[in-house]
Amino acid sequence: MREQYLEAVLAVADLIPPARVLSYGDIAALLESGGPRQVGAVMAAQGSTAPWWRVIRAGGQAPQGHERRALEHYRQEQTALRGDTAASWRVDMKAARWNPTEAEFDLIDAIAATLQEADDAGSEMSVPRDGIQA
Repeated sequence: MREQYLEAVLAVADLIPPARVLSYGDIAALLESGGPRQVGAVMAAQGSTAPWWRVIRAGGQAPQGHERRALEHYRQEQTALRGDTAASWRVDMKAARWNPTEAEFDLIDAIAATLQEADDAGSEMSVPRDGIQA
């Protein structure tokens, strides 16, 4: 997997505030690169360095195999959930999906632009986790 894409996905995941989530597809759309499977592969391989529980499946299901740990994070952050029992729940995507502010969109656009520049140049440019290219 390209290092630039990995860094870009993790940089966007780092921007998601507590109690908010994005789907794998949301991140791909924001970056205008890859798709849900590519974002999922990044999160599976390197997601432990980011707030992984905030990047979920479009239906509101937590990352597969990490449901119990994710539920602990959701409860701590007071993320909107649907379902009444620990065995039957999901994130309420309508209520919890992150809607970035204009300033946050500017950061995401900077991350996406750095990724595009790296693609255009075919280089190993680095995407900083704070989204700002030095």
